[in-house]
Amino acid sequence: MTEGRRERADAVRNRHAILLATEELLALHRPEQISMEQVAAAAGVGKGTVFHRFGSRMGLMRALMVERALALREAVTTGPPPLGPGAPARDRLLAFLDAVVGVVARNKGLLAALGHAATTAHKPEEDPPGAHPVYQFWHGHITALISEECSDLDAEVLAHVLLGALQSDPILRLLEQEGGRRLADSLRTLAAALLDASATATEPRIGRHP
Repeated sequence: MTEGRRERADAVRNRHAILLATEELLALHRPEQISMEQVAAAAGVGKGTVFHRFGSRMGLMRALMVERALALREAVTTGPPPLGPGAPARDRLLAFLDAVVGVVARNKGLLAALGHAATTAHKPEEDPPGAHPVYQFWHGHITALISEECSDLDAEVLAHVLLGALQSDPILRLLEQEGGRRLADSLRTLAAALLDASATATEPRIGRHP
């Protein structure tokens, strides 16, 4: 292996180790409680390596979220149903909500931290809430599935409502105390109720005049 290829392999290995260490720390602490020094020590690399690759703690958190979200995006676009193509929109929606909760539960507080950064680290017109590409993809996918299943619903707003629950302090505390199963079940119940209510409202009234 040439020196250049060895350096690239080392860089890939270090990146993986840093992101894995960050995720493991996030299982125990909120993002603001984690230092770059802690991440470096857990990953077995120098602090300078972490700063060089990610720039800041928020840069590291963003990179981790994007990494995990890309894996979910691949499952959505090319994976097997019900998360991937080939299942009814309703089943795909419920499976996707389960998967999103799984990502957030493994990285407690990360989505909220990204949302907070979007509203405080930049001017609103430069980086409005929800502008992060991870949120944009999640919101767009949920919107599309709701629209496909129930075209009469305001899918765009409902997608914000479903995702907004993941950024609240009570929900973050619930994830810290109990993990994601209870939240996933509740989101599924909420989404199913919305779809069922819409379907009932649009059913033809047999034997009755409009």
